[in-house]
Amino acid sequence: MQPEPRHLILNLLLGAADRRLAAREAVVACALFGIRENSVRVTLARLSAAGLLEAADRGEYRLGPGAAQLADEVAIWRSAESRVRNWDGAWIVAYVGDLGRSNRVALRARARALGMLGLRELDRGLFLRPDNLAGGVEAVRERLLRLGLQSEAAVFVAHDFDSIRARRAVALWNGRALTLAYRETRARLEGWLARAGALALEVAARESFVLGDAAIRQLVFDPLLPAPLIDVDARRDFLGAVLRFDAAGHAIWHRFLRDGTGRRASTRVRPASDRVRPARGAPRPAPTATLEIAS
Repeated sequence: MQPEPRHLILNLLLGAADRRLAAREAVVACALFGIRENSVRVTLARLSAAGLLEAADRGEYRLGPGAAQLADEVAIWRSAESRVRNWDGAWIVAYVGDLGRSNRVALRARARALGMLGLRELDRGLFLRPDNLAGGVEAVRERLLRLGLQSEAAVFVAHDFDSIRARRAVALWNGRALTLAYRETRARLEGWLARAGALALEVAARESFVLGDAAIRQLVFDPLLPAPLIDVDARRDFLGAVLRFDAAGHAIWHRFLRDGTGRRASTRVRPASDRVRPARGAPRPAPTATLEIAS
């Protein structure tokens, strides 16, 4: 599936060194997916008007105030395992039943905040998750508010649900499906890395974006559940695979943008001398991180 230019440009900026991107780099990157230059420039203008981009220099953009904070929140996927602790059976609860439902922007922000923190709805307006995140309820409350949950929402710790609600709470997540997804995505990424060296540079850039985007989305919205709800080792191995893939993807995209800037991306197969060899010590200008997935 061809990514939308908005999605691709925002992700390029999130992964770019200093979060800056030249318009010519955006054009080259989008051409790789069959997106016309005119569509790219229209998208850059619309993102700027919406406050998601701003001019950093002539012909160069950076994330604007409407995206920079969210970008910081999305980027913490790399430290997922350092943000969990042992679970003692308590739950973090957010009650939003008294909040309004007419403001669509507020509703989207609320849903995004609850989703990115892994809270699920137990009863109408009552969302919860295991209290196993580092920093406890205070840290979760602060992050929910930063992500757009209204300050009127009550966020607290709950203990000792009745037996029926306790069973329903545990069943809000399909732990087997989550664990299987960790293993399947890890295998997919590792399989791609094993053959990446034989791919033409443009093919590698295109495929690494698509695979990396999906894998990081999976991590950004992972609920970070404790054992015994999921296999924690499988999640840890999955994160390690995504980090390795992300590093390889950044090296590939650094080379692609370096070689492709100033000329249109071509769909022809490159000669064997131009196959992908990840560069050592390359900067990190690539879009295997993902921003708009959370918007």
